[in-house]
Amino acid sequence: MAAKATERRDREKAQPELAGASPAGVAQQLDRLVHERLRLGILSALAVNESLTFAELKKLLDTTDGNLSVHARKLEEAGYVGCAKGFSGRVPRTDYRLTAAGRRALDRYLDHMEALIQAMRDK
Repeated sequence: MAAKATERRDREKAQPELAGASPAGVAQQLDRLVHERLRLGILSALAVNESLTFAELKKLLDTTDGNLSVHARKLEEAGYVGCAKGFSGRVPRTDYRLTAAGRRALDRYLDHMEALIQAMRDK
C-alpha cells in the first residue's frame, strides 16, 4: 500500500493539474486533436523518426492518400507537424517532421493517458 501512495504522490508532483482528478475529468482534458487514432499514429511515428515521407507514413499507418492528407494538414495547422515539399528527381516528395510543439503535445497526451490509466487502477 505504501508503494501505491508514493507512486500517486510522485505522479501528482509531476502532473499537478491532474492531481485528484476523476477518470472522467482526466479524459476530458485529453487533446482531441492528438486523440484521434490516425493523428496519434502520425505523431507517434514522427516521434521515433527524424522525418518521414508521405508515402512512408501512408504505408506505415495503412491508410489512404485522402485520410493521411486531411489528418496531416490538421496537425500542420496546429503547428505540431512541419511539412516540406520538394522533388526527388521528377517525382513530388512531401516530408513530415515533428515540431517542438508537437513533441510537447504528444508528451502531454501520453501523461494524461498514463494518469487516466492510473486513476482507473486506483479505484
